[in-house]
Amino acid sequence: MPELKVGINGFGRIGRLVMRSCLASGVKVVGVNDPFIDLDYMVYMFKYDTTHGRFKGEVKAVDGKLVINGQAIVVFSKMKADEIPWDSCGAEYLVESTGVFTTKEKAGLHTKNNPGVKRVVISAPSADAPMYVMGVNHENFNPAEDRILSNASCTTNCLAPLAKVIHDNFGIIEGLMTTVHAYTATQKVVDGPSSKAWRDGRTAAQNIIPASTGAAKAVGKVIPALNGKLTGMAFRVPVPDVSVVDLTCRLEKGADMATIQAKVKEASEGAMKGFLGYTDELVVSSDFIGDTHSSIFDAKAGISLNNNFVKLISWYDNENGYSSRVLDLLKYIFGRDNQ
Repeated sequence: MPELKVGINGFGRIGRLVMRSCLASGVKVVGVNDPFIDLDYMVYMFKYDTTHGRFKGEVKAVDGKLVINGQAIVVFSKMKADEIPWDSCGAEYLVESTGVFTTKEKAGLHTKNNPGVKRVVISAPSADAPMYVMGVNHENFNPAEDRILSNASCTTNCLAPLAKVIHDNFGIIEGLMTTVHAYTATQKVVDGPSSKAWRDGRTAAQNIIPASTGAAKAVGKVIPALNGKLTGMAFRVPVPDVSVVDLTCRLEKGADMATIQAKVKEASEGAMKGFLGYTDELVVSSDFIGDTHSSIFDAKAGISLNNNFVKLISWYDNENGYSSRVLDLLKYIFGRDNQ
């Protein structure tokens, strides 16, 4: 089988963690593009991470390339996606992690002058590209049509596996999701302008900030049977990483909490192993920093009003867990392309 060769556009939180995930699993990254980070700064940013710790390997700049553990990675500094010469470094599968090129048209610019680029995975929700969540609907990937695809959001990756297990076993009539979400790079260290969403401009480390999220509605795209049955909102809270989903829903088929827990545990050890985790320990958010699951069900935190109305809790490392899924999706579509 040929080798999976990855290019990363955008060397921010997700781009760097996807790089770490690739290196940890032996996947070859051949190129990185970021117009805002020069090579020496790339070395520094990759080596040191306040949340996930120092990279346990060698990182340096050699002859204009980023060299990690002896592997030379070509570095570009282009603003426009259609100007990045991915073919020159042999990148065939791209991670679009700038947060800017999130539509099929915009992400498709990567392929305009690079016929060697086979697929582009957007590390964000997309308005029109097909969204895939590993363990939920990834097998629907269509090699003939899906040159541009989305890995959805970190919150959709947490919610969808749980929602699938619950719906498949008990039927979800309707539900509301709240994600208590770590602050992210788009938020402010001190109060500042945020013209579209005023509350988002308030200091991240001193406030609990109500915010919008399309993650719950996006589950309806990933699981069509739940389309129109889920919506949600977010609270941005003063932690740097790890978030938690609260899914409150009405069930068609009544079940006590022990029965629900058993079904989730069964899925976590079976079809969704590696994607959906399960814990019955008395954990808190920092216990999940670095966890690679999309979603970790907290058996001790859920409650029920009755057998048909339940509140279910699931944790996720919104950085590392999500980045792990980006890599899994890359490996999956690469495997499908080479069957």
